[in-house]
Amino acid sequence: MSLRNFKIYRGDDERGELVSYQCEVSEGMVVLDVIHRIQADQANDLACRWNCKAGKCGSCSIEINGKPRLGCMTRMNEFEEDQTLTITPLKSFPVIRDIVTDVSWNYKQNEEITPFSPSEEDKKKGFVMMQKDVERVQEFRKCIECNLCQNMCHVIRDNEGKENFSGPRYMARLASLEMHPMDRADRIEDIKDKHGSGMCNITRCCTEVCPEGIQITDDAIIPLKERVVDRYYDPVMMLFRKIFSKKEREKTKSKVSSFLKMFF
Repeated sequence: MSLRNFKIYRGDDERGELVSYQCEVSEGMVVLDVIHRIQADQANDLACRWNCKAGKCGSCSIEINGKPRLGCMTRMNEFEEDQTLTITPLKSFPVIRDIVTDVSWNYKQNEEITPFSPSEEDKKKGFVMMQKDVERVQEFRKCIECNLCQNMCHVIRDNEGKENFSGPRYMARLASLEMHPMDRADRIEDIKDKHGSGMCNITRCCTEVCPEGIQITDDAIIPLKERVVDRYYDPVMMLFRKIFSKKEREKTKSKVSSFLKMFF
């Protein structure tokens, strides 16, 4: 057991400061254990959010030395004993109190997504999916909604384009719907305009912090960008849009979408 130094943000979104604490750290402890020990022994009013303590609920998302991480999955033996750990709330979202943030903005982005839309025929028993399609969709289902990727995304983090970009977590959800063989909705226009796929610069910072190892950039964002390019910037499609009116295009949109899903 050793005495370690910590600095924890105390305050709200308008005013706050880093407060220093010392805490006895024993073998096997994670950062969330430290927060609980400080909360129990030194700061009973310290606000923190957690639930499962098993890396599956995503509740204990915080920043540790400036990097978004899960408190329950960050072991203390990853850091030098003489290193001071700075624990702060997620930078991209408003602070409710101490290290608890208001992440409700993310759920509003989710509400803007057209839900899973299979046809009546596809919903009948006996629909067959290729194993590669199953694996591709299930990769995105591993998301625990910790919002670490949302917090790390520089577009959201800088807040300049936050209202025009849904973020990597919801690009992954859009990909899971768009790539599902049973889905018949056409979301390409929304992906481009409402969800702002063009704002991502493919820095892969979201992928780096994902605790589930989801390849958000390569498997979700880039394929969605490619579909937007195919629809709006391919010379043949641009000519198609000039020849036919919007009303005529709308009539064939569902047919084109179903046709494309046979190949992508």
